[in-house]
Amino acid sequence: MSVKNFLIKKAAERQLKNMPKEQQEMVMRLLENNPDLFVKMSKEMEHKIKKEGKDQMLAMMEVSKKYQKELQEAMQG
Repeated sequence: MSVKNFLIKKAAERQLKNMPKEQQEMVMRLLENNPDLFVKMSKEMEHKIKKEGKDQMLAMMEVSKKYQKELQEAMQG
């Protein structure tokens, strides 16, 4: 695991701490399978929150929908 991927994983663990354990594990598995996708998604979510004024949940839903195919592929990989 590269240093970049390690740092991404640790940041994700902090962000997911309030999420149910089962969902945390699923997100971490997706993150391990395709860390670059999550970096790209997090940058888009941040843009939607800061520049477009959307709340975090709406930004997450919009970005997740946009990358649905890639997320499904990461789940299988």
